[in-house]
Parts: sequence; C-alpha cells; structure tokens
Amino acid sequence: MQEILNVLITDDEPGMRLAVSRVLRDYRFTLAEVGSEIAFAVSEAETGEQALDLLRQTPVDILLLDCRLPGRSGLDVLTELSEHPRDLITVMITAYASIEAAVTATKKGAFDFLAKPFTPDELKNVIQKAARQLILQRQTRRLLEEKNQVRFQFISVLAHELKAPLAAVEGFLKIIRDRTAGNDEQIYRQMLDRSLIRLDGMRKMILDLLNLTSIESGQKSREFKTVDLGLLAERCLEQHASEAQQKGVKLDMLISDPVLIQADPWEMEIILSNLVSNAIKYNRKEGTVLIQISRQNGCTRIAVSDSGIGLCESDQKRLFHEFVRVKNEKTREILGSGLGLSIVRKLVLLYQGQVSVCSELDRGTTFTVDIPLTTTS
Repeated sequence: MQEILNVLITDDEPGMRLAVSRVLRDYRFTLAEVGSEIAFAVSEAETGEQALDLLRQTPVDILLLDCRLPGRSGLDVLTELSEHPRDLITVMITAYASIEAAVTATKKGAFDFLAKPFTPDELKNVIQKAARQLILQRQTRRLLEEKNQVRFQFISVLAHELKAPLAAVEGFLKIIRDRTAGNDEQIYRQMLDRSLIRLDGMRKMILDLLNLTSIESGQKSREFKTVDLGLLAERCLEQHASEAQQKGVKLDMLISDPVLIQADPWEMEIILSNLVSNAIKYNRKEGTVLIQISRQNGCTRIAVSDSGIGLCESDQKRLFHEFVRVKNEKTREILGSGLGLSIVRKLVLLYQGQVSVCSELDRGTTFTVDIPLTTTS
C-alpha cells in the first residue's frame, strides 16, 4: 500500500525549489509502523503570500518553509498557521540559524530545521522524520476518535438494554401501589416475581460489565495455578443445578482422566459458568446439557453441548460481539446481558486459544473452547 504526501517547498531561490523537487520526486521509504510505502508530490511557492494562498486552496502535509522570504517572512507564515491550525508538519529552512530563531519558530509550531546548504540525504532524513511524525499523529487521532465512538455506542446500547427492564419494574410497581389490577393477590405476587427477575437480569448485566471492563483494562491481577478442570466443572454444575431444575434440564459431564491446566481459576470459572448458563437458558424443557473435557489436537478442550433451540448460520457469526442476543419467537422471554459469550471469547484469547460454535436449529448447540497445551501442565 502506498500513501502520497503533499510537500510544499516555499523558497525565493528557484534553484533551491528545483533541487528539493528533484530529490523528493523519486524518493520512497517504507513506514513499518503502518506497513505503507510513503511517496511525495511536490508543489512550489516563492513567497509567503503564495504559500498561504496554496495552503488555503490545496491540502498540504509537509511544509518546507524558508525563514527569509520577500514580503511575509517564514515566521510570519508560521504565525498565521498557529492562529489558524492545519493538519500539517512545518520544517524551517534557514541559512541564518540562531537559538533565538529556533525557539521562536518552535513556539509557533515548527517541527524541525534544515540548515542551508544541505545535502539530498539530509533533506531525505528530515522529510522522513516529518512524514513519520505526521502519519503517527494522524493514526493516534483516528484511534482516539474510534475509541470515543465505541464508548458512545457502548453507552447507548447499555442505556437501551437497561431502559426496558427499568420501565417494566416501574410499571409493575405502579400497578401494585395503585392496586389497579383488581383484588387478586396472586396477580400482584406474579408482578413482584417478574420485577425480581428483571432486577436479577440487570444485576447480571452489571456483573458482566464489571468482568468485561476488568478483562479489557488489564487491571485485574491474574493468579495462575494448577486448575483441575473436572473439579471446576463439577462445582459449576452444582451452582447451576437450581436453574436447570426449574427448567427440567438434566446436567451431565464426561471426562475420562483428570485434566489439569495452568490458569487463573477465576477466568476458567467464568468461561464454564457462561457456557453452562447459556446452555440452560436456550435449552428446551426436559433437555440436556453436557460438559466434555479432554485433550485433543494439542489442546485442552472444553465442549458444552445442549439439546436446545439451536442457531441459524447468520446468528452464529455475530454471537461473540458485545450486547448480541438472538431475538426471535423462541427467545423472546429469555433474559440476558448479551455479554457472556463476548467475555468467554476475550478470556480464551488471553490463553492464545479459540472458541467456536456448531449449531443446528431445533437440534442443539455446542460451544468448543480450545486452549493450546503450551499453556497447560
């Protein structure tokens, strides 16, 4: 990939402008940080006034600016640019360099200096430094803008996800307060139960957000130990037994030999818990959930299968993004944060592993986590 930067050489000496144009016309270098070849297109101005006119009319990336110009000097041009900032890098050219001039020019925004007379190699070196600085500055700004956009989208989605359950709880509480549903106490108990379910869902979303934030920020300290995945899976099934019983779902585990892994126990517990919880929620009544733990193809493998509603191919492709939940007639009453599988994926990536899904509509789904044996005992 090639990126062409526009250079404006401003000097009252025709020979100087011609020499710079000739050197830069065929000059190329590769900027490793962005993987691009950088080339240059050169335009010329012989006065400060011409330079300012060109800057107003055409995009300029690097300005080579002589200090001593007829009419408006190079420092005058710099002053104009400082008052009306542009996305460019300025390199001053001078045969009368002094500390005072350098300080003044730097304060007004000059990036570097090129003292006359200079060689082609000196010109190339300064231009390369300026180009690198400019491109990395732009890349940093783009990343910051993208980060702000992601943050805005994240907050917008979060607000949307919390608005519905809050409105539901508020509605139920107002009905209970005003007794507008009649005198049947069973109706009010059902409203209270549904409110508690909604609040539990919001609590789960908050916990998932805290987990996601701690993973992405890297602030949570990781404590590696020898983890027996079989014992951890048994504990996970015990924790979800009540949830499974309410739905009539049978929980089972298949593991032939102890499987040990050097890992953070909390991270492994979160992975298993999210996968099992999903398998129960999206299962059918009287369905089954099976955890299988094994060594396969140079990896420690955790597979969680259910006999539930399954997923179409388009839904499978977006499952591991934040706040993604499959919404259809079968999932309308299923609550969730839409963060669980995203958390699983981020944790698995910390171990250089991968998570995949295989599903068939109305037949069930299997999530498979593979962690390379290089990270296991």
